[in-house]
Amino acid sequence: MAAPKFNYEDNIIYNNDGLLVVNKPPFIPSLDERNFTTTSLLQLLRKKFPSVQLCHRLDRETSGIMVAATNSDIFKKVNKLFESRLVYKEYYAVVDGVKKMENLEVNLPIRETKKATVVIDYAGKPAQTIFNSIEFFRHFTLLSCKPTTGRMHQIRVHLASQNTPICGDLSYGGKSPMMSWFKRNYKIAKYTEEKPVFERVALHARNISFELDGEQLSFEAPYPKDLEVFLKLLRKYDGF
Repeated sequence: MAAPKFNYEDNIIYNNDGLLVVNKPPFIPSLDERNFTTTSLLQLLRKKFPSVQLCHRLDRETSGIMVAATNSDIFKKVNKLFESRLVYKEYYAVVDGVKKMENLEVNLPIRETKKATVVIDYAGKPAQTIFNSIEFFRHFTLLSCKPTTGRMHQIRVHLASQNTPICGDLSYGGKSPMMSWFKRNYKIAKYTEEKPVFERVALHARNISFELDGEQLSFEAPYPKDLEVFLKLLRKYDGF
């Protein structure tokens, strides 16, 4: 799927005193990728902010909040906060099935593989995520995911370890959701093949907060259109 256009007016959440907070659309890589021709978020931002640096990353398909800096002083300060685990992050994920999680703490170490994925490996790096159910549907659940560490694909592999892969996460056992799964009497046109109602990993970086120079900062990223539509469909056709 082609990456959506990046609109500075719509996607810049905060821009002040060297701190830049962005709502990254899905299908835009954070940094340049060898195997993709899509322009990275970093390159898009540098068209307007030549000195910008990203303080962390999101997976290509993951949407949501990202923190960047337009001067080196702020970059060093925020980067240190991430390294010291002083940044509060919350992601929302849609998973298949009704999953009741209340402060479920997953502490499983992670090791990166040569295939650009990760596996649970007790010789790997420590990783911790806390999960809570937010909203239940008949066939799906919206989860809050709070990683206290920032490993590659951490939330995705931790959920897969609980037999709860994220919708659309084909790399970790998830399936692409179909309208026929939850809309009663849904009919597919003759001689056509049903297409997924949501075509990426259903993961969104929703909230982030931290203290910078004595000021407590908190930001929230609205859902992108595809996830907003998916949730509206679930509330309409898959609610209890």
